[in-house]
Amino acid sequence: MYRYSDFDRRFLRQRAAQFRDQLQRHLRGELSADDFKPLRLQNGWYVQRHAPMLRVAIPYGELSSHQLRTLARVAREFDRVREGPFAGQGGYGHFTTRQNIQFNWIPLARAADVMDVLAEADLHGIQTSGNCIRNITTDALAGIAPDEAVDPRPYCELLRQWSTLHPEFAFLPRKFKIAVTGAADDRAAIAWHDIGLHVHRDAQGAVGFRVRAGGGMGRTPLIAPELRAFVPWQEILLYLEAILRVYNQYGRRDNLYKARLKILVKAEGQRFVDAVEAEYQALRDDDALGAALRLSDAALAAVQAHFAPPPSAIPSAAANAAPAAPADGALPAAYHRWRARQVLPHRIPGLCAVTLSLKRAGLPPGNATAEQLDAAAELAQRYSAGEARVTHEQNLLLPWVREADLPALWQAAQAAGFGAANHGLLTDLIACPGGDLCALANARTLPIAAAVLERYQDPHELEAIGELALHMSGCMNSCGHHHSGHIGILGVDKDGSEWYQLTLGGSDGQTRHGSARAGRVVGPAFAADEIVDAIDAVLATYLEQRAPGERFLDTLARLGLEPFRAATDAVRQTTATTV
Repeated sequence: MYRYSDFDRRFLRQRAAQFRDQLQRHLRGELSADDFKPLRLQNGWYVQRHAPMLRVAIPYGELSSHQLRTLARVAREFDRVREGPFAGQGGYGHFTTRQNIQFNWIPLARAADVMDVLAEADLHGIQTSGNCIRNITTDALAGIAPDEAVDPRPYCELLRQWSTLHPEFAFLPRKFKIAVTGAADDRAAIAWHDIGLHVHRDAQGAVGFRVRAGGGMGRTPLIAPELRAFVPWQEILLYLEAILRVYNQYGRRDNLYKARLKILVKAEGQRFVDAVEAEYQALRDDDALGAALRLSDAALAAVQAHFAPPPSAIPSAAANAAPAAPADGALPAAYHRWRARQVLPHRIPGLCAVTLSLKRAGLPPGNATAEQLDAAAELAQRYSAGEARVTHEQNLLLPWVREADLPALWQAAQAAGFGAANHGLLTDLIACPGGDLCALANARTLPIAAAVLERYQDPHELEAIGELALHMSGCMNSCGHHHSGHIGILGVDKDGSEWYQLTLGGSDGQTRHGSARAGRVVGPAFAADEIVDAIDAVLATYLEQRAPGERFLDTLARLGLEPFRAATDAVRQTTATTV
C-alpha cells in the first residue's frame, strides 16, 4: 500500500495546525458559524443531529494495522459522551460505502486534537465533505483479483494527489465522486459515480481508461453514460480536468437539487460531450498545462513501487497462534460455511482474500467498536501482512492471507466478532446511520436493519434465499445506496411519522447482476411496523415462485413486479398515499 512521503506528512501536519487555528478562532467567537462552516467541512467535520460528525478519508480503501489502531484510539479516547442526555454513546467508527470511516460523538472542542492524532498515522478528513472532489474509491480486491487487467491503485493515488486542494475545483457546484476499477467485474459501482473509470488494455495491449460521467443517486438516480472508450493513461488527468472545467463553468449553482454533474450531462447530452472534447483538446495543445498534467512513465513507476505485493514469505499465523489450530478437515461445518462464503480467490497461488463481516445482530451495519478496530488491526498484522481494506459493502477485507492460515484466522475472527458467514447474502446489508444520527434523514434505518439481522439468523435459510443485496437509506441523499439494492428501502417522512418506500431490482453493476440500474418502486410506502413484513413477503414470493437454481433478480425479471406488489400489499394495515 502507498506509504506517505515526507512531503505528505508535512502537508498533513500543516493542515492540522491550520485547522487548530481556525477552530480556536471559532471557539473564541472570532469566526462565526457561517464563516467556520466551509473550513470545517473541508476537513471532514459536519454538524449532525446530536453532535459533530467526523468523516476520515481512507484513500482507495487501504488501511495499515497502525492506522486501524489509531482509529481505535480515536473511538476510545475522543468518540465518547461522558455526561449529559447522551452519556454512554460513542466508542465506535462507522465504515461507509465510499471507503471512509465516520465518528459521530466527538466534541467540537476536541476536533483539533483528533486531527493531530490522525495526522501522526497519515490519516485525515481533507475533502471528505464540501463541494469538491471527494475520496477516490476502487474495488476492495484491487491488485489481487484474478479478473483484473490492470491494478487501479497507482492511478487512484495519482488522482488523489492531483485532486487534493486543487485550487480550481475546491468550490464546485456540488460534491464530486470518482470511482475506479481495473477488473472485468465492476465491484466499485463506477456507473453510479460522477466519474467512473475502467482502466483496461486495448487490442494492442496499451493501458487506458474507459470514462463514464454523470452517474449518481439522490432524487434523480442516473447511470453514467460512456464519454470515451479509451483515454491513454498518460492523458487521464487532462481528460478529467476537461470534465471538471466544463462542469465548474456550466453546472447549476442556483438550485441545490439540480447542481450535480448528472443533471448537466442529462440536460445537455451531446453538447456536454462536445464541450469536454473541446476543452480536452485545448489542454493538450497548451504546452504548459499539457506538460503539467500529462503523466510520465517515471511518475507512474514511482507510485507503482508502493503497490508491489508484500514479500512472499508472509509470516505464518501458525507460528504465533496458541493453541495451534486444528487441520482444515477436522473443523466443523460452520468453518466450511465461512470459508465458502467469506474467502475470495487471489491472483497469487497460495493466497486468498478474506472478508471480515461487520454485519451481526446487536450492532449497526458497518460499525466497529474501539475494541473491534484493535482486533481487526491484530488480525491484519498476523494474517495479512499488516494490511486491511474497506469494502463497498461496509465490511473489512484482509487481502494477503495464506490459505494455510485460514483455520486459525477463522477461529480468531470468530473470537473477535467478525466470523459471520454472510458475504453477499441478505444480512450482508448496507445501511446509512439514518435518523438516529443524521440531521438530514427523514427516517431511521438502524432499527429496520436490526430487525432484519435479528429475524434472519439461520444460516441454512440465508443460503436457501441465496445472493441478495438489501440496501437502506434514511433519506433521498441515498447514502445507503437504496437505488442499487436488489431490495431497496428508502425512509420518508409523512406528517412527522416514519414511512418506508420499497424498491426492487436495482443493481450496482456487477456482471452477474446485469448492468447498473435503479430499482422500481413497489406501490405506496409502508409504515415502520410493516416494512420488515414487506421484505418477508417479497422473499416468500421469490422462494415460492422461483425456478430451480434461479436467483432473485432473475425471478423478478421473469415475473415482473406484480406478484411482489400483491404480496406486499397483503401486509399493509395503513397506506401513506402521498409518499
